[in-house]
Amino acid sequence: MSWLRALKHTARTGMKVERTRLEPLVALRAAIGLAIVIGFGLAFLGPGAAASSAFGAFMAAIATFQKSWRPRPVLALASGLTLAVSTFVGYLVGSSHTGLFLALLAVWTFTAGLLWAAGPTAGIIASGNVAVMLVTVTLPTSVAQAAGHAAMIAAGGVVQALLIVLFPIRRWGAQRDALADALAAEADYARRLRHDPVCAFDPQPLMRARDAATVTARQARRRPAELHGARGLAERVRPVLASLADPAVGAPAEGPARDRVRELLDAAGTVLDAAARAIRHGDPVRLPAPALAVLKSPDTVDLLTGAPQRAARRLAALLDDVLETAEPRSGRLVAPDESMLRPTLTALVPTVLRSVRAELHPDSPILRHAVRVTGVACAGYLIGQVLPFGHGYWAPMASVMIMRPDFSQTYARAVARFTGTLVGVAVATGIVQLAQPGMYLSGFLAVVSAGLMYVLMRTGYAVSQVCVSAYVVFLLGMGGVRWDQTVPDRVALTLVGGLLAMLAYALYPAWETPRLRTRLADWIAADGRYAAAVLGHYAAPADARRADVRTALLAARDARIDWQDAVDRAAGEPVRHRGLSRAAADGAGEAVAAFGRNAMLLEAHLPDRSQAPVPGAAAMAEAVRADTEAGAKAVRERGVPGWERVRALVSQESAPVWGARDPGVLRAAGEQLLEALDEVSEALRT
Repeated sequence: MSWLRALKHTARTGMKVERTRLEPLVALRAAIGLAIVIGFGLAFLGPGAAASSAFGAFMAAIATFQKSWRPRPVLALASGLTLAVSTFVGYLVGSSHTGLFLALLAVWTFTAGLLWAAGPTAGIIASGNVAVMLVTVTLPTSVAQAAGHAAMIAAGGVVQALLIVLFPIRRWGAQRDALADALAAEADYARRLRHDPVCAFDPQPLMRARDAATVTARQARRRPAELHGARGLAERVRPVLASLADPAVGAPAEGPARDRVRELLDAAGTVLDAAARAIRHGDPVRLPAPALAVLKSPDTVDLLTGAPQRAARRLAALLDDVLETAEPRSGRLVAPDESMLRPTLTALVPTVLRSVRAELHPDSPILRHAVRVTGVACAGYLIGQVLPFGHGYWAPMASVMIMRPDFSQTYARAVARFTGTLVGVAVATGIVQLAQPGMYLSGFLAVVSAGLMYVLMRTGYAVSQVCVSAYVVFLLGMGGVRWDQTVPDRVALTLVGGLLAMLAYALYPAWETPRLRTRLADWIAADGRYAAAVLGHYAAPADARRADVRTALLAARDARIDWQDAVDRAAGEPVRHRGLSRAAADGAGEAVAAFGRNAMLLEAHLPDRSQAPVPGAAAMAEAVRADTEAGAKAVRERGVPGWERVRALVSQESAPVWGARDPGVLRAAGEQLLEALDEVSEALRT
């Protein structure tokens, strides 16, 4: 993609307005918290302290809207307290010497950039705190006042946390939605399998449900029972659905057995949808009688035999468990030692340090982002001091809020922020000129602007920036700052900050396109380990552990998501493909996904511990592992992989690996594994 096309693409992306579900009650609660701290500050401490507390409450509320499964009060407190510390330290350093403050800004910004290694929530909160710190350090005039302002900022975070605790809205709602979305995705998959027996399934909803199911010890003691078991059942339903529908290992492509499979898949979709609705709303399960009758119908025994019959019976048993688990108050609360526990914030520190340390190498996009944002923040601060404007901090503040580790987000946010700032300050200026608001009315208008931002936050960055710009104008108006003292400065310096951010990425990029081969190689190797783990279970059923298969599956899913994210980011970059064209990437991705799907079909028929080992399965597992590791190495080195070991075993028609209780399943799966691997090689030749 050329630079011109890339700029057009990112501009359209930045100005895009999404249609998404709004959360007005949650936004109202956040706005009320902001109103409380502003009102208290204006009534008892003056406009300066009110502005400080407003920034603390404002950023704490934004933290609670991030996509994180941690308790919302914890996020609010973490945001408020870290911003308070940043403000106090920043004032102590900045009040004595500009050079020292610049050094502190560099350290703070570099650290915030590295915290993206811990995830987007940590990165966003840290970046926001650095940006707001640039404003709040200008409000106090003495050390005592700085301590008071820091205390007010922390109080803003405490108020938001208390409101979340005292007035919970749709308790466990995010976890319910994640689990319900996973079950609904399974239902949609079952229906699509009726028409396309080999259709693809996106594991994202299942992975999101797993993240939602990882809770703190305190949450585990209070989690409703219906949120505990259904996710694991959904994970086990998916391979059974696929094996039942696939003509190679399930029912024939046409005939009465296929018609019966279509009925079973439709009924499964109905059951899963009913369970999803019950979990989402906490209501009893309402299941149409015909769907349950289809699953229990005795003619399954007459129409289906062998592997399809076992899959149908397994499906019926799993769906029974899903219905039982999805029923509200269906059982006891889950003990903490039976849950996937999330570490506390203090216990998370060593993990974050390890993640950051892993990014300290020249090719790391996180390290490059930290270096970029540090250089831009310092340059923006100096430029803001030199330019004949007041409020020079707006240039570095805009840069820090705009910049992200990838190209598309940075450029899209730069366009969206400048456009949103223009519209927001224009609207706010018009209101100020018409209403001539005083201190309290300015505070009220600031709260309204923030409330609108909370409501519309997920509709698009440009929309939220309109509200944020108006919020800042009204907030500064509380202290008597006239609009003509802020609007021109803010618009001009926001443009400077945006241009600096865009220029920095162009000069010191972290392109995803050259890393596509590495991402693909990682996915091939992870899928190979998953397939080898499944085959290893056939080789030694008595000694095998299903947990090993599960661990390999999760690693393969992570690798697949990394690949998909990389492809999406690379699609908007203005660089050449450097050895992996878009067509080759698409073809190879589809082939590796098919390889993983074929391994999943084998997983659906894993033997019990009591069954005899499958002769030759160990040899096949080792061949798959060795070939995929070697193939991954070849992909990284810009070669075309070969699969000689797997091909040699599959081509031996009388090989003992096919001497299982159901040789059709293993033979078909082995041939499909090799076919998918050959398609990977063919795609990479293009």
